[in-house]
Amino acid sequence: MCENSVNVPQLKLSVGQVDDAIALSQQWLEQLHHLADHGKKPEASAELAQAGVLLGEARAKLDDAIAALEGRTASPDVTVELV
Repeated sequence: MCENSVNVPQLKLSVGQVDDAIALSQQWLEQLHHLADHGKKPEASAELAQAGVLLGEARAKLDDAIAALEGRTASPDVTVELV
């Protein structure tokens, strides 16, 4: 159903697809983090781990956005930020 020229179900589906893509990237980063850690590259390992954490934060923002689209949030000012 369209609301204000926006197809909300399609938007929710698209946000879900972005979340899936980020989840896959997060898994790859976790593998790279462990690879760097086992390869005695602690600086690279730490940076990769931090990137994974940031992707987790991005996924939480996407969950908040879906909740806002469904009307399940107390805050109407949900924003999604590029990390």
